[in-house]
This record gives sequence, structure tokens and C-alpha cells, in this order.
Amino acid sequence: MSDRSFENLDFYKDSLKLLKAAYRLAASLPDYERYNLADQLRRAVVSIGLNIAEGYGRYHYLDRLRFLYIARGSLNETLSGFIIAEQLDYCDSAQLDWTRQLVIGIEKNLNGYCRSIRQQQQGSEEFGTGHMAEERAVYVAENDEMAE
Repeated sequence: MSDRSFENLDFYKDSLKLLKAAYRLAASLPDYERYNLADQLRRAVVSIGLNIAEGYGRYHYLDRLRFLYIARGSLNETLSGFIIAEQLDYCDSAQLDWTRQLVIGIEKNLNGYCRSIRQQQQGSEEFGTGHMAEERAVYVAENDEMAE
């Protein structure tokens, strides 16, 4: 593993700890939660690590930040899943407290990393500082009812 890799980021390593805890919780949920809370919790927690990795691999700082912001949103979604689980007595307050402290640490380090990326503005000389976006498509509905 290279010294310069997303795998060496402390908040990425912590996101893997959160991943394990979320999967343990999801596995312990009642069967009727399999396609509700369990599925949502798994998707949210997986999104954290995947978006950190994808953001790390992007060159332009705005593109990189976009993925890190998605990871931060998924981090809060995961915490919300644990809060809901605690409210429904699927986990205890000690487990929620541990999760909350881990999430706070990940978010703090993730925010610091985002600040560093904004300051460096990698790629701004080559591509500018504007957001990259595709041209918007124009859709036309050809329906007589819509014309009236």
C-alpha cells in the first residue's frame, strides 16, 4: 500500500469501524426490517467509504469536494439510522453513544481534509474555479393535452 492512499486517511479507517458496527446492527434487526432500516443503514455506511475513495481519486478540487460532501451526508444518515434503531430498542444507548463519538471524530477529520483541499485548489489553473457541469438537456413533451 502506498503512503499516499485514501486507505491511510484516519477518517477512512474510522469509517471502516463504523461499517462493521452498522453491519452488526443490521444483522441483528428483526426480519421485517431487512428491506427497510437494515438495507438503508448498509447503503448509507457503505457510501461513506466509497465516496471518500472516489473523492480521493479525483483531480479537480471541486470534484473531489463533491464526493467528500456526499460522504459527509452519508455519515449523518448512518448516525440517524443508529438513532432510529435506539428509539425502536434495536440497540442500546451505549452503542449509540459509541457511534455518535466515532461519527463526530470522522466528521471533524473529514471537514479538516475538505478545508485543506479548498485551500490547495488543485486543478484550478488547468480547469478554472467554476463547477464542472454538463449542458442541460431540453425536453419537449408532444402531447395535445399539455398544449392547452
